[in-house]
Amino acid sequence: MALIKLSASEQRRLSAFVTCLLLAALAWVFTMLSDTYPFKVKEIIAYKNAPQKRAFHTLQSDTVVATLKGTGWELLFQKMEYANKTIEVDLHTLDTKDYVVLSSQLGKINETKDFDLPIDSISPDTLYFDFTGRTVKKIPVKLVTSLKYQRQFAQSNNAILDPPFVTISGPQKDIDQIHSWETDSLKLDSVDETIRTTLALKPVHEASLSIYPRSVQVRVPVDEFTEKTVEIPVKLVNNHTGYDVKIFPQKVKVTFTTSLRRYPELDDDYFEATADLSLWQNNGYSALPVKLTRSPSYCKIVKIEPQNIDFIIRK
Repeated sequence: MALIKLSASEQRRLSAFVTCLLLAALAWVFTMLSDTYPFKVKEIIAYKNAPQKRAFHTLQSDTVVATLKGTGWELLFQKMEYANKTIEVDLHTLDTKDYVVLSSQLGKINETKDFDLPIDSISPDTLYFDFTGRTVKKIPVKLVTSLKYQRQFAQSNNAILDPPFVTISGPQKDIDQIHSWETDSLKLDSVDETIRTTLALKPVHEASLSIYPRSVQVRVPVDEFTEKTVEIPVKLVNNHTGYDVKIFPQKVKVTFTTSLRRYPELDDDYFEATADLSLWQNNGYSALPVKLTRSPSYCKIVKIEPQNIDFIIRK
C-alpha cells in the first residue's frame, strides 16, 4: 500500500490545520462548560418550627430531588459534592393546613442551605402530612457512659440525673414505642473524682416528636476502693425434711472491694449467705455450696472462704 508523501510546505500546512482544529475544539468545550445548566441532585429534608398542638406523620420520603443551576464546570466536578445535603423546610403553615408548598419557601431555603449553588425547583413541590392527636408522656432518662478510671477508683453509687424524667410528645403510635430517652455519651479517661456535668439528650430525628428538656444535670459518684473482709453466718434453706441439721463452719469470710467512704459502715448486716439443703436431698451433694444472696451495690465480691460447707443430719 503506497504511502502519501507530503512536501515540507504541505506538512507545515497540515500541522497548522490540526493545531487550529484542536484549538477550536478546546475553545468550543470551554465555551460549553462555561454556560449555565440545570442538574438534579437528591437532598435531605430537615424540618423546623413544627406545630406544637398537632402531631403528624409525613406521607412521603424525607428526601427530595432538587434542581440546581450551575456551570458545566460545576456539573462536571462538583455534582457529587452537592448531593445529600440538608435543606430546611418551615412547618409553621401546618397550624392551619395539611400540606407545605416548597416553591413558596425557595427564597428562604436558598438563604439557609449549606451549599453555594441556588436551587431552582424541588420535586415533589408539595409535602403532605397525616395528622393525629398529640400525646404527652413522661419517660426516664437513660445515662450513656464510657468511663475509664484510675487504678483503685470506680463508681461508688448510682448516678443522679436532674431531672430523671423528660416529657415527650407526639403521635400516639410513636409515643407508645418509646420507653426511655438516652443522653449523649459521657466519655472520660483517668477518672479519680466525682463527675458533675451537663449532658445533652440525643436529638429528636422525627419532626413529629418533641422533647423537653433537652439536657440534664449528671452526677456520678466516684471514690477510691479498697478491700475489706467480714464474717457472716450461713443460713440453711429448703430443709423440708424437718431433720436437725448442723453445718460446719457456721460462718464464712467474705472479701469484697468497697469505697473508702463506705468502708467503716459496711459489716455483716449488709450481707446474707445461704446453703441449700435440697441439693443433698435431690442431687446427693455431700457438701453444700455457699451462695451470697444479698450484698451492697457497688461492692465487688473478691472471694468467699470456704466456698462449700459440711453438714451433719440428725434424724
